[in-house]
Amino acid sequence: MNLLMTRKQIIIISVALFLIFLPPVALFGGKPYLLSLASRIVIYALAAASLDLLLGYGAMISLGHAAFVGVGAYAVGILHFHSTAAEPLFTWPFLFAGSNNGLVVLPLAALTAAFAALIIGALSLRTVGMHFIMITLAFAQMLYYFFTSLEKYGGDDGLSLAARNTLPGLNLGNPSHFYYLCLAALFVFLFFAYRLVGSRFGLVIRGAGNNDRRIKGLGIHSYHYKLAVFVIAGGSAGLAGALLANQTEFVTPGLMHWTLSGELMVMVLLGGLGTLFGPVLGAAVFLLLEETLAMYTEHWMVYMGPFLVVTVIFAKRGLFGFLAGDKGKNG
Repeated sequence: MNLLMTRKQIIIISVALFLIFLPPVALFGGKPYLLSLASRIVIYALAAASLDLLLGYGAMISLGHAAFVGVGAYAVGILHFHSTAAEPLFTWPFLFAGSNNGLVVLPLAALTAAFAALIIGALSLRTVGMHFIMITLAFAQMLYYFFTSLEKYGGDDGLSLAARNTLPGLNLGNPSHFYYLCLAALFVFLFFAYRLVGSRFGLVIRGAGNNDRRIKGLGIHSYHYKLAVFVIAGGSAGLAGALLANQTEFVTPGLMHWTLSGELMVMVLLGGLGTLFGPVLGAAVFLLLEETLAMYTEHWMVYMGPFLVVTVIFAKRGLFGFLAGDKGKNG
């Protein structure tokens, strides 16, 4: 057990150090474009890790997680649109003309996504199994078509941002500054989620995921716990969406499509379900393979498929569990 924990710690520390020192190494090596790819990996890692809270610990298979990524991204886009157009977003109960200030926009994006998760979760969590999967998928598609119909904000063409958000002491137009902001968000979330799943709250979530009937038999109303973790995961995905909107300086309804939810799920399974740190590795491997294979063929998923099949067969605990020597219950 000590050896297992040591190997996990070595992997986590090694990956963390690599991510921390990547910008100076990339700039020194004359490859600054790597920072853009690395920022994308970190952002998707944040979204995938938030989904792992639902999948890996609560056994809540959500095909609508991309909806919260899209809501967070559109919060940034809409606030930027009204800020630059000098057109109030609303005038009651107070005048709000939009904003490009990251201290306002980023928390507001996360809170908006969390609120959407509260509504969707309050209804979806009254069902289980296939019904839960289909309801989360339906809500995501409803939001996708809703934002597609908003011609004022670009409709299906999306919405462009003239510039990234501003933050005191940081220049988000600088690739290194933006990368470290994304990395800090990922590290803070992983630390928070790690403490959360190890707490009594986390024990209830894991217990409900394994046997919800037994948890209810103990007199614990698991619905409120599940809803709380659903909101936390949704808000975190919204923050990832806000950062993604800043990176690409563009938002589109495609961020809410079910295919993005599927990609995030693949990242979680690839890296390691119920590990928190595994989805970081899964996001990196998935996006690096996509970037590499796309250079040779537009049908890169044809080659990605067999790799995922082999990973699932021979690494039942994902790549993180495989590297850490954790074979799981079936190993």
